Amino acid sequence: MSAATLADWLGGFLLLAGAALALVAGIGLVRFPDVLDRMHAATKPQVLGVLLLLAGLALRLRTPSDLGMLVLVAIFQLSTAPVAAQMIGRAAYRSGRVDRTLLDADELAGR
Repeated sequence: MSAATLADWLGGFLLLAGAALALVAGIGLVRFPDVLDRMHAATKPQVLGVLLLLAGLALRLRTPSDLGMLVLVAIFQLSTAPVAAQMIGRAAYRSGRVDRTLLDADELAGR
């Protein structure tokens, strides 16, 4: 088996794994009852799913211009998803949509 064929198979596996994680994140958004649970489902498996998809694409495409674009997409995803989750969580807390009895530690209670 040649190196290109192995890279194609590994890329296909990573694409399927990333798509599965994105599906799990979507199901979590629909099924979870709480804002904080939904925020968790929207960020962690979704970001890992996107990174696996990008890694699979990198193994399949293999051109320098495509790899540069995929790296930029990965950096953008890693820099925006945590900030968006933080802002959603803070807005939900301030609007009273978070059940404070479920929190282990409430750092914003005094504010």
